[in-house]
Amino acid sequence: MTLDTATPMSMPNDTPRLLDMRSITKRFGAFTALDAVDFSLGKGEVVAIIGPSGSGKSTLLRCINMLEMIDAGRITFKGEVLGTEMRGKRCIRVAKKTMDRQRRHFGMVFQGFHLFPHYSALDNVLAGPCIVGGQRKKDALERGRYLLARVGLADRMNHYPAQLSGGQKQRVAIARALAMDPEVMLFDEPTSALDPELVNEVLDVIKELALNGTTMVIVTHEMEFARKVASRVVLMDGGRIVDQGTPAHIFGGGGTERCKRFLSSLHE
Repeated sequence: MTLDTATPMSMPNDTPRLLDMRSITKRFGAFTALDAVDFSLGKGEVVAIIGPSGSGKSTLLRCINMLEMIDAGRITFKGEVLGTEMRGKRCIRVAKKTMDRQRRHFGMVFQGFHLFPHYSALDNVLAGPCIVGGQRKKDALERGRYLLARVGLADRMNHYPAQLSGGQKQRVAIARALAMDPEVMLFDEPTSALDPELVNEVLDVIKELALNGTTMVIVTHEMEFARKVASRVVLMDGGRIVDQGTPAHIFGGGGTERCKRFLSSLHE
């Protein structure tokens, strides 16, 4: 398959660069999920990643967060190599202690919530600071309560996941990710597992984060959300970035032919 390509539009030149990915390749057996991808993220940016199923969107996020190790290329965060580094033709992992520290730059919100079923909403939020961060529970309580109130769950703090709706579970997951004070929030299709009537309550929380300057990368199939909230939209196909630009550029007909075909297919 021949992919349309476009001159990459990166972040504005005056935006402080946090994340830089160069020539990132990730393979699963004979399948190439990411094919020499270049991607950068600036402080305060909200980047929406769109594209057909299997295009590499989630794999890109998982490589940023080091849940998947790249096979080639280089990822840096504020100049520090993340996860792996090339030594000759080999991609070598950094020490586990270093990787654990690096992962704390990122807060990850998954499709499927991944809450601890035997923990209350509040204890789920406190798990990171207390178990990973080594804080005493009494020292973390105030921020945990604040974060649950921020996502609209002040009255659900002592409820267990089985007592919460899908939208409420996802909001707990967002609060849990925020509890570690990450510099970048990563969202992997955060509304895909939700009933349609619950989608907006999660998107509204993400909008509030965007308005407050949180740096985010969001894999999403919610095009209207991407149009309204993102500062940059990235289209992936076949493991490559095939177009990117402002929402006005992407959704206003200024993209590549591949971009136009993808957006048109959503309305068929």
